[in-house]
Amino acid sequence: MQQQIAAPQHSTQTRTCLIVEDSTFDQERIKRILDKSFKGVFVAVAATIEDARQHMSQYQTSFILLDNNLPDGTGANFAVELAQDPNFAKIPIVIVSDWPTPFMFDKAQSAGVIHVVNKSDFGARYIHAAMNHKVIPKRIN
Repeated sequence: MQQQIAAPQHSTQTRTCLIVEDSTFDQERIKRILDKSFKGVFVAVAATIEDARQHMSQYQTSFILLDNNLPDGTGANFAVELAQDPNFAKIPIVIVSDWPTPFMFDKAQSAGVIHVVNKSDFGARYIHAAMNHKVIPKRIN
């Protein structure tokens, strides 16, 4: 797992974004958007779902930007897993995928994912939505 910044000491104003993305190009693109538009957000990067699990077991995560196609599974299935865990169910998730499909949308919606967006359309407004998302309990059908 890669981390841009060492794990922060959390205060009431510190937010941590976990980027779960295996493409270094896309990792850098998302980090640039975060750095340009949002000051004071610490960024952690995980290239696999297992790396994301390890990060989340050790550090507080404020919101997640999640690719769907990962080496060890799909982001939509990981979102469902998180929605079923009371420790993580309230974390806002945005799926950022090359090829969003109707099946992915349905699974993401059932897990309470706040947005599913194509990587080419991804921008600061989706980060803003995640950072300001009102916590609504996720439901699993």
